[in-house]
Amino acid sequence: MKDTNKKWAFLFIAANLVLFLIFFAWPAILGVYYSLTEYNGNVATFIGLDNYINLFQDSSFYKALSRTFIYTALGVPLVYVTSLFVSVMLTSKHTKGKNVAKIIFFFPWLVSPIVVGVLWRWMFGESFGFVNFIIQLIGGDPVPWSSNGNFAFIVVLFATAWGGTAFNMLIFIGAIISIPQSLYEAADVDGGSGWQKFWHITLPSIRSTSFLVILLAVFNLMKEFPMVQSLTNGGPGTDTTFIVQYIYETGFDQMRVGYASAASMVLFVILLVFSLIQFKFAKGGRVDE
Repeated sequence: MKDTNKKWAFLFIAANLVLFLIFFAWPAILGVYYSLTEYNGNVATFIGLDNYINLFQDSSFYKALSRTFIYTALGVPLVYVTSLFVSVMLTSKHTKGKNVAKIIFFFPWLVSPIVVGVLWRWMFGESFGFVNFIIQLIGGDPVPWSSNGNFAFIVVLFATAWGGTAFNMLIFIGAIISIPQSLYEAADVDGGSGWQKFWHITLPSIRSTSFLVILLAVFNLMKEFPMVQSLTNGGPGTDTTFIVQYIYETGFDQMRVGYASAASMVLFVILLVFSLIQFKFAKGGRVDE
């Protein structure tokens, strides 16, 4: 019986290893190779580090990267706070209609990021958007949601929070309901307020979960593509063109696959460095509860 179980375990591990090699390891190796070539989709000519040298002299690359950093720096706290707030409300004993609310808040997770972008584009369209329709209905002037870079960026941020809350909400809910109720009961005896219980019990107890949520949110936002592509298409101009949009346009629109691969490798290194820093702050990946 034990030998049979070992065989099945080995089979499942081998299947996952094969999938990892085919869909992750091999494309990564190809990406490193193409980044050292001038490849247009047909012929790859080895040019060494020229792509990287040109990339670090490319102002449009720095602009896309800086927009991505700003988007991530603003989007991660927004997603974190929104997800945590919803989770606390849905686990509170004073909240009514929790089951219906959970379904409503989880709905965005069931929707493709492309569909999310289309929905928000429909709501915030300048000449056809539902939001501007309501604004004009009450006597206001339409807001240039898609032609003003700042407004377009704000729409992207709120669409990100709406689409990213559901999954993080589930993680937070699981962590919050696992906190021993005796801690809250002891706080009630001591006369602790709701805010004091949240600050001194809930937050410290979900420290490792917060680490995970922040790490995943950074990865997701740094690599965001389909939602932004369908919502703003990187516009107006390049005001919402982030690093992955830049890589896509360089690699597929301009057919500079080698150059785009070099940009992808830079993004990979940035995410790797951020991960190592995060784990360093989390004491080598272990976050003490």
